[in-house]
Amino acid sequence: MTGGAAAAPPGRGAAFSWCLFDFANSGYPTVVATFVFSAYVTKAVAATPEAGTAAWGYAMGASGLLIALLAPIFGAVADHSGRRKPWLGLFSLLCVASTALMWTIRPDPAFLLAALALAALSNAAFEIGGVFYNAMLPDVTTPERMGRLSGWAWGLGYAGGLACLVIALLALVQADPPPFGLDKAAAEPVRATLVLVALWFLVFGWPLFAFVPERPTGRVLALGAAARGAIDSLKGLPALFRGDPRLGWFLLARMLYTEGLNTLFAFGGIYAAGTFDMSFDQIILFGIGLNITAGLGAFAFGWIDDWLGSPRTIVVGLIGLIGFCVAVLLVEDTAWFVGLALTMGIFFGPVQAASRTHIARIAPPDRRGELFGLFALTGKISAFAGPLAVGLATDLSGSQRLGMATVVVFLVAGLGLLVKTRAPRG
Repeated sequence: MTGGAAAAPPGRGAAFSWCLFDFANSGYPTVVATFVFSAYVTKAVAATPEAGTAAWGYAMGASGLLIALLAPIFGAVADHSGRRKPWLGLFSLLCVASTALMWTIRPDPAFLLAALALAALSNAAFEIGGVFYNAMLPDVTTPERMGRLSGWAWGLGYAGGLACLVIALLALVQADPPPFGLDKAAAEPVRATLVLVALWFLVFGWPLFAFVPERPTGRVLALGAAARGAIDSLKGLPALFRGDPRLGWFLLARMLYTEGLNTLFAFGGIYAAGTFDMSFDQIILFGIGLNITAGLGAFAFGWIDDWLGSPRTIVVGLIGLIGFCVAVLLVEDTAWFVGLALTMGIFFGPVQAASRTHIARIAPPDRRGELFGLFALTGKISAFAGPLAVGLATDLSGSQRLGMATVVVFLVAGLGLLVKTRAPRG
């Protein structure tokens, strides 16, 4: 338990505003990374779905490498500078701007490189911003309620992704005639969903900056001194892990199972479009259902997190994910695919939320940003591996199904390491 968590939380308004930020930014992974833009790039922009799947995998791998390099450094700088909200604001605006620019991507292979560059940049900005957002969790609640608040925020995030998808489907993709004179032949209703995501982020994200107070760690430094202190702090990480080896083993396990999760998110819409020939409308409806089940799972497991502890909650979630993922990859009927995938969604949120809670509980308050930077690094240092594995397996086999089977390997490896190390309760 951290010493910083002993301070009285700033109140329900700050806690709700922190949770609302999850509602604001979740339109990005839902619409851009998973269900709409990724599928649009592979089906409409790339020359073939297989070529698009491989190219998307390479782009996400490059983005993951950028995150792995920058997240720990920026997290440590935030700790030493004593401020997190300015960094969160900077990377959030970068994500918003690059997402809005995706509107310019036409259904033409000539736009593929630009589409991949914008996707990689926006994804990196989104993930690095999460370092500072996650580090604020102990500042807005008590230690006994961290699991619930983290789970509720993740559930609210799924609700935000769901609401954004519903509006995208009804107001843009399925509208006939399309609003604002959008041209269906140029895929403008689909491309307009990217503008919607950018606006969604801005409209619902601002309360965090207005109502969540900044809580300096006690050593506020100028930017230059903070950068030098961050480098020195990162050099001391081996000693930190020697002092608590379970932290290092947990981060390693998290790196493996998160690679599986991230790859599922990145290629879920692509797999539905390519293997089951689902249309954009069907993919969005599928995404809506998946957000409902994932949100319900995140809300429900918040109490379980506080009761059983975060590591045990993660184990339960991973077992559910592995079982249903195998089933999803074996079925050939679209109805069975949708039903099994929606059930699998119940376990998405608990694994993610409980992982965040575990780090928030064990991180020293003056190194919280640094450890959440490592948390992001372990989620992205091998981020090239999952997409690269899917891309290579798809290239070599010519089958999306065999490409997606590589996800199970990462999930099983992460679960095995987590169980073997017997990570302690939160």
